[in-house]
Amino acid sequence: MLKGTIVGNIVSTRKQPSLVGSKFMEVRLIKNGRPTDEYIVAVDSVGAGIGETVLLTTGSSARLALQNQNAPVDAVIVGIVD
Repeated sequence: MLKGTIVGNIVSTRKQPSLVGSKFMEVRLIKNGRPTDEYIVAVDSVGAGIGETVLLTTGSSARLALQNQNAPVDAVIVGIVD
């Protein structure tokens, strides 16, 4: 799992059909408690917003967090850090 802060959303006029209705977020990764210069685009599965700290899962297991488990995703937001 990764931790990061949402810095923006990605607007897409066309998507792969299994991703229609999904929200894409740009996340700045946090490592060792400090923001890095690394960013990742992730599908939001929990309704997180800009400025929130979130947990992400990546790799082939990321798609298991979505309702459509055959969606072609590599990173999914699975939690909001309080």
